[in-house]
Amino acid sequence: MLPYLKLIKFDNLLIIALAQVCIKYGLFEPFGIAITLNSFGLALLIVSSISIAAAGNIIIEIYDRENLGIKGLLYGSITEKSANRLFIIFNVIGVGIGFYLANLINKPGFVALFIIVSGVFYLYASYLKEIIGLKNITISLLAGLSLVVVGVFDLLPAITPKNKESQTVLFSIVLDYSIFAFMITMLRELIKDCIHIDRDHNIEIKTIPILLGKTRTSKLIGVLTIFPILAIIYYIYTYLFSNSTAVILILFCLVAPLLYFMIKSFSAQTDKQFLLLKNILKILLVVTAISLLLYQFILL
Repeated sequence: MLPYLKLIKFDNLLIIALAQVCIKYGLFEPFGIAITLNSFGLALLIVSSISIAAAGNIIIEIYDRENLGIKGLLYGSITEKSANRLFIIFNVIGVGIGFYLANLINKPGFVALFIIVSGVFYLYASYLKEIIGLKNITISLLAGLSLVVVGVFDLLPAITPKNKESQTVLFSIVLDYSIFAFMITMLRELIKDCIHIDRDHNIEIKTIPILLGKTRTSKLIGVLTIFPILAIIYYIYTYLFSNSTAVILILFCLVAPLLYFMIKSFSAQTDKQFLLLKNILKILLVVTAISLLLYQFILL
C-alpha cells in the first residue's frame, strides 16, 4: 500500500482535501450565505479534485522514469502497466464525478474545468516541464485552482442580485488564499528543482537551478519569499488590523515561519537543507488551510 501512496503523493492530496473542507466549513457555512453543495456534494468535489491530482502525479512519475531510462518497478512494487492503468482510472473517476456535479448544480459547462486540469497535467508531464519557468508556474496555478474550484461550484451558482455583495466578498477571500497557495507552491517547486538538479541535468531538462546554479537559486528563493510575507502584512493591515488576537496568531504562525524560511534559504546548499525548506512550506500550507476555520471567530 505504501508504494501506491507515494506514487499518488498522498500527503499533497490530503492538503488539498483539508483546504477544501476548511473553505466550506470555516468560511462558507458559518456565515449563512447561499451555497450550492451539501456535505455529500463537497465530498464528491474533493474526491474528483484529488483523483485528478493523483492521476497527474502518476503520469509525471511515469514520464520522469522514461526520461531517465529507469527500468524496473515504481517504488519497488508497481509496474508501469499498473501505473498507467491507475492514471486512466483516476482520470475517469475525477472527470466522471465532475460531470455529475456540473449537471447537479445545473452548470454542465463547469465539467470543462476538470477536463482542462486533467489535460494540463498530461501536457506538463509530456512537454511543459521541459520549458524553463513554465513548469513551475503550471504546477503553482493548479495548486491555486484546487481552492478556487470550491468557490466556483459552491458560491457562483447561488449568486443573485440580492446576495451578490456578500458572495463576492467570500469569493475574493478564496481568491486571496489561492494566490497565496500559488506563491508558496512556486517556492516549493523551485526547491524541488534544486534537489533534483542532477537528475534534470542528466535528462536535459532546463530548470532555473540549472540556469542560475544552486547558490543563486537559493538566494532567488529568499528574495521571492518577500512577496508572500508582504501579502500577509497587507492582508492584516486591510482586513484584520482591529483584531489583535488574529494579528498575533498570523504573525506567529505564518509570518515568523516565512521569515525563518527566508533566512535559511539564503544559505541553503545541501539537499538536506533544501528538504527542510520544502517541509517548512508544506507545514505552512496546512496552517494556512486551518486558518480558514478562524474567520467565524474573527468576523462574526
